[in-house]
Amino acid sequence: MTDEPTTTTPDEPDAPRPPATGAAQRRGPLRVGDKVQLTDPRGRLHTIKLAPGATFHTHKGYLRHDDLIDRPEGTVVRNTAEIEYLAMRPLLSDYVLSMPRGAAVVYPKDAGQIVAMADVFPGARVVEAGVGSGALTMSLLRAVGDAGELHSIERREDFAAIARGNVETFFGGQHPAWSLSVGDLADVLPTVAPDGTVDRVVLDMLAPWENLDVVARALVPGGVLVCYVATTTQLSRLAEDLRADGRYAEPVAWESMVRGWHLEGLAVRPQHRMIGHTGFLLTARRLADGVAPPERKRRPAKGAYPTDEQQWSPEELGERPVSEKKIRRVRRDVGQAPQAEAPGAERSADVPDA
Repeated sequence: MTDEPTTTTPDEPDAPRPPATGAAQRRGPLRVGDKVQLTDPRGRLHTIKLAPGATFHTHKGYLRHDDLIDRPEGTVVRNTAEIEYLAMRPLLSDYVLSMPRGAAVVYPKDAGQIVAMADVFPGARVVEAGVGSGALTMSLLRAVGDAGELHSIERREDFAAIARGNVETFFGGQHPAWSLSVGDLADVLPTVAPDGTVDRVVLDMLAPWENLDVVARALVPGGVLVCYVATTTQLSRLAEDLRADGRYAEPVAWESMVRGWHLEGLAVRPQHRMIGHTGFLLTARRLADGVAPPERKRRPAKGAYPTDEQQWSPEELGERPVSEKKIRRVRRDVGQAPQAEAPGAERSADVPDA
């Protein structure tokens, strides 16, 4: 006689799990304060923030925000000229490319590569240096989740304020896994992360090789360093300094390019425009203490190593200056205006950029 098969069910939880940070902003009907992406019949995108009684104007009529509030996502609305618009909440990639910015943003294609190739997992302890406008920060917070830790370090206070405004707008408030410090990585990192406690480090800065020592001390054995650099000169210097340091495995570098496709019946072909080079990504793993990396067997090409040490200016490394007027305007756009801003300075900042 055989036993009857039995089915077991998991124990009932004592309390419902709290929703993940930002999940409520991604579900349900469109609400006041939501950002909405409107797509017109020609595929052009317009991003608005819903407010009672507000209107969205174009040269061909206008539509009322009230026609969208409390409607389901994916609604089609008509303006006063009977032009139809499809209303959707912007995806993270859409939000990053349309949000107010001071510094250049890390493109979604690179942010996705960083999260995947660095194996940023839920609950990971991650340090990010070079926050810019907060684009990569949002992808990292999505990856580590509420149980993880992301400590972002930005040396410019104005960029940090812009990033805070963008991140809190996207998640609907403060994220429990995020902390933000203003200062240099070499000074801040030892005070926020004891040696050997960080799983992943992401550097987006002009000279990441200057911080290899402090990063090596913070990383756990097997931890991953990811660097985002714009030029081949930066990439070369970084790779050679990683090899010379002796605490990292052989670095790996690559870039990604995205080409869209036109889809119209049998007219299927590559689009004429594509997202080409944005930056180079380099990863390296932290070795265990006292372990020497395996000796490289390949022979370098003749002339690969110049004899004279070369110094590069910030402009040669790809730094693009941002005007103070633009920074003040963007800070106001994200609700992070300087508290001590004088009235005279505020009036001058209201003048549109040429």
